[in-house]
Amino acid sequence: MAIERISEIQLGDMLLVFEQETDFKRVGFYMMPAGMAAQDVCHRKFYRINSLAQLKLMGDIYPNCYGNGQTMHNCETANLFEYDTQTVESEGEKTYIRTVMRDHRGYDLVNVITWYQGEESFEMKNIFTNHSEDMVTLEMIASFEMGNLTPFEEGMAPDTLTVHRLRSKWSHEGRLVSETVEDLQLEPSWSNWSVGVERFGQRGSMPVMKYFPFVAVEDTKNHVLWGAQLAHEASWQMEIYRQDDGLHISGGLADRDFGHWMKNIGAGESFETPAAILSVCSGDIDQLCHRLVSAGEKYVEQGPEEEQGLPIIFNEYCTTWGCPSHENIAGIIHAVKNRGFDYFVIDCGWFKEDGVPWDISMGDYNVSDTLFPEGLEKTVELIRDAGMRPGIWFEIDNVGRAAKAYELTDHLLKRDGHPLTTYSRRFWDMKDPWVKEYLGEKVIGTLRKYGFGYMKMDYNDTIGIGCDGAESLGEGLRQNMEASLDFVRQVKEELPDLVLENCASGGHKLEPLMMSLCSMASFSDAHETEEIPIIAANLHRAILPRQSQIWAVIRRDDSLKRIGYSIANTFLGRMCLSGDVTELSDEQWDVIERGMAFYRETAPVIRKGMTRRIGPKITSDRYPQGYQVVLRTGVSGEALVVIHCFQGDLPETIEVDLTGCASQIANIYSYDKKADIHVKDQTLFYRTRENMSAVAVHLI
Repeated sequence: MAIERISEIQLGDMLLVFEQETDFKRVGFYMMPAGMAAQDVCHRKFYRINSLAQLKLMGDIYPNCYGNGQTMHNCETANLFEYDTQTVESEGEKTYIRTVMRDHRGYDLVNVITWYQGEESFEMKNIFTNHSEDMVTLEMIASFEMGNLTPFEEGMAPDTLTVHRLRSKWSHEGRLVSETVEDLQLEPSWSNWSVGVERFGQRGSMPVMKYFPFVAVEDTKNHVLWGAQLAHEASWQMEIYRQDDGLHISGGLADRDFGHWMKNIGAGESFETPAAILSVCSGDIDQLCHRLVSAGEKYVEQGPEEEQGLPIIFNEYCTTWGCPSHENIAGIIHAVKNRGFDYFVIDCGWFKEDGVPWDISMGDYNVSDTLFPEGLEKTVELIRDAGMRPGIWFEIDNVGRAAKAYELTDHLLKRDGHPLTTYSRRFWDMKDPWVKEYLGEKVIGTLRKYGFGYMKMDYNDTIGIGCDGAESLGEGLRQNMEASLDFVRQVKEELPDLVLENCASGGHKLEPLMMSLCSMASFSDAHETEEIPIIAANLHRAILPRQSQIWAVIRRDDSLKRIGYSIANTFLGRMCLSGDVTELSDEQWDVIERGMAFYRETAPVIRKGMTRRIGPKITSDRYPQGYQVVLRTGVSGEALVVIHCFQGDLPETIEVDLTGCASQIANIYSYDKKADIHVKDQTLFYRTRENMSAVAVHLI
């Protein structure tokens, strides 16, 4: 089978290669670091073009080679799309590559790549258009397809390729799992005929529940990594696919097999996929993730101006545990005023009736007369008079079973004609005009009435496979979640200075699309646990640290060492405090306030920089052994080193290579100011003392 190049296009330090089969004219795509083009040995590999147009139309032939049921990759639809044209255009800071493929039956697919000048990644999406006279039904359409991994080794490259994924569950977000293609049984068969597929993803309205929408492949011999993130709020899938010497990755909407998704496209209509963010680099997994995550910088920079300095948050949830009132908030404000907090967030429960838990009563959103007998005005005034910006909690999309709104079934999502119900919640139909008006009054109206400058948007259950209202359950889900995002966009449009926090049982919505709309996100619901620094470090690979709100919950019985440990956690992202602040001693406040000052000093490095995690693998999050070092280097070389010592045996000295960053110690944070740290010959040396302790160093 003859293969010829269509084009080679360089975007920054990435070289994109488009090719086609001379007989069938299917378009293939792969990429590499531009400086390694001379090492490309694809011409000495046996591989078939896997079409850049990966989609499946109902009625077309499913894939063969034992693929049916495992994948729709390389089905008849994909194979019928042939190369037509390619254009490269620049508009301001953006470069667009549009590759047009056509099916003779009257269908077009345009693959669109968007690159922002200076970025180390790019976006890819597909647009399908039905030019025939009949309606067709999509059963699958991918956002991206990338092949020929690895182009730097001949043949099947045994013992060379490793797949990286980020697993996730409640309060255990972002665990890196790395497996060889051999362990995943993705070696080609002796005949190069049967297909191997590893398909994974998530079904429902919490896009980060089992995995993050992320995949990476590493060539461990040539130290090159390829990776992708999906920007999507509903069900999604990734596939790692192999039939011959070339490994492929693709992903997008969860398809009919995996996510109960089908979509009707009428004559003359089009459908656009969610965007994928792609990159390639020489280096390691931290460098690749940095390139992908940094794509979010342009969106965060458009947020409220005051956010650029990374203000400190106080949230009263772990103080009142879902029962805020004017009285207890007044006491908290008395304890925290003039201590350097910028935002004060009233969390869940401000609406609850006597004896009814907050987590089953959201939806009506009437201010509790019992908790706030004079309304919220007086409480908000107290917050503002104390020099803090007031914030409030909403769970916008969901309705608790104790709320009157729970019975408004005409306006709630249904499945199979029945209200879609979990044990504690139902879900608004976010497409319903009545719901949009209702939430506009209850949410936007409340924010505007009381002058709130901050909203925490929580989301504490999942819709699951989907809902009625469209041609498939999965499409019903997709449309509902798009309408949910549209409401967030409406909030931003009407209240442009509002600071938005993305929360979903902690960290279940940490994907690029939602993060592009918010100033920050709750990193996890692991509020008081020893594993907080592990999760916080994990998330540097998934979201920008400046958007990762890390909680330090301080208890009156906490030792100074424990307080120092908790405060140091927040240096791995955005600082948020809660806990027994009305009962702390002067000594405890000293450890906290020194940490707040250190955070402000190092905020420019947290805000923009590159992260490396150093240390042994932590096998148990709940009972961590060993130590962890996070080295974050700012754009000017200024650096932040955060060291956590866990249980078990510790090395006498922890050494941190400072090559490429500053090495002069400007400040050290430890609970007792006695950390034994020095720098010599671009190496930082920390003499360990105690288990379950932390120290941080600012280098200039």
